[in-house]
Amino acid sequence: MTTPQDLFLVSLDVPGEHPVEQGDLSLALAGAELIDLLGARALTLDGERIVPGPVLTTGDRMLDQAGAALVRGEPYETVEDWLWRRGEGLAVAYYDALDAAGQLSGKRPRWPHRAGKATAADTPARRHAADRWWSREPVLAGLAAALGIQGERPPEEEPGDEAVVTVLVAVGDAVTELGAVRERRRIENVAFDNIWRAP
Repeated sequence: MTTPQDLFLVSLDVPGEHPVEQGDLSLALAGAELIDLLGARALTLDGERIVPGPVLTTGDRMLDQAGAALVRGEPYETVEDWLWRRGEGLAVAYYDALDAAGQLSGKRPRWPHRAGKATAADTPARRHAADRWWSREPVLAGLAAALGIQGERPPEEEPGDEAVVTVLVAVGDAVTELGAVRERRRIENVAFDNIWRAP
């Protein structure tokens, strides 16, 4: 199992402060892919720029697609740009991949969704994600926190790798930015509706 897969399953199983939005989950999944590719040495970070390494086969179709999608020419892409580009529609892509692998049951989640509305099948993958979550593994906990999913206790340690911390901070910033955009649109729509309702 990969970090993005674990994160997707945790988003279905663990209650959060608010419903998980599709766009937020997509951004966090893109960040999770970067972290796994860092771990596989398929890339490094130079500050906030993603420097691709050799093209690797990880054994996971989605991670291999992510590795193939890295910008290989200078100036290299920033982590923030990657999150927005790779993240587009990524939650649905992971849903489809996990569903095809028999890891999900029930209907496709409607976003925003709360834990329990869509269900993960009782599989070894789900148990692996739950074990990683309840052990408060710092990378998974950090990504989940960006989605408003908090554990009963904080992680026992922080991610030690500076590059991983850079990705986690970028995910948090991108999710916050997307939330601000949604709120601005909501306010604009309410104002627009009020104009048309005015006598």
